[in-house]
Amino acid sequence: MNMKIAGGKTEDGIVVGNTYDKYGARNPIVKWMMKGFEDSLTQLVSLTNAKNIHEIGCGEGYWVTKWSQSGVAARGCDFSHQVIEIAQENAKSAGVSEDIFKAKSIYDLDSEQDSAELIVCCEVLEHLEDPLAGLEALQRVTTDYILLSVPKEPLWRVLNFVRGKYWSDLGNTPGHLQHWSKRSFIELVSRYFDVVQINTPLPWTMVLCRRK
Repeated sequence: MNMKIAGGKTEDGIVVGNTYDKYGARNPIVKWMMKGFEDSLTQLVSLTNAKNIHEIGCGEGYWVTKWSQSGVAARGCDFSHQVIEIAQENAKSAGVSEDIFKAKSIYDLDSEQDSAELIVCCEVLEHLEDPLAGLEALQRVTTDYILLSVPKEPLWRVLNFVRGKYWSDLGNTPGHLQHWSKRSFIELVSRYFDVVQINTPLPWTMVLCRRK
C-alpha cells in the first residue's frame, strides 16, 4: 500500500504521524522489524474475531484502510487535523471511504460514539503528556478487547543510537515523552485491563487485553 506520510509535521508543537514511511522502508533491518510488528498485530487482532475496530491515534490510516479493504468495519481517529487529512487522502487512493477518519483527541473519547468490539491504540501512549488520562479514556470506550503497543525501552533508544539516529537526544525518537520496559508497561496496563496475551516483536511490547 503506497501511503502519504506526515514526514515530521507538527501540530500544536507535537510531532504528528510518522516521521518516515516505516511500512514502505527498504532498509532490510527495518523491513524485518516491521514484518514482525505486522505479523504480531495481525495475530492478536485475529484472536478477537472482531467485526468492528476503532483505532485511536490512527496516524495516516495504514491499518484502518487495510482492515476496511478486507471488509472489516474499521474507523480511526487522531488528534491531528493534518494527519487525518492525509489519512483521508490515503483512504481515497485505496478506494475506501474518507468518512471513516475523524479528528479527535484520545482524551475526548466518548463511550457512546467511540466504542467498538476492538479498540487498537498502537504507538500512541509514548507520545502523551498524561498517559494515565489516556488509559482512562481508553477504558471508557473498551467494551471487550483492546490492543496496545509501545516501544520497548531502553532497547528502542539503543537501536536508534546504533543506526546513527537522534544522537543528540540519546536515541530518543522525536515526540516520545514516555518510556517503558516490558515489565513496567504490563504493570501499568494491568491497572486498567485484564491482559490476555503479550507479544514482543522486536523492539516493541504489544498486548491484547480485555475490559476488567
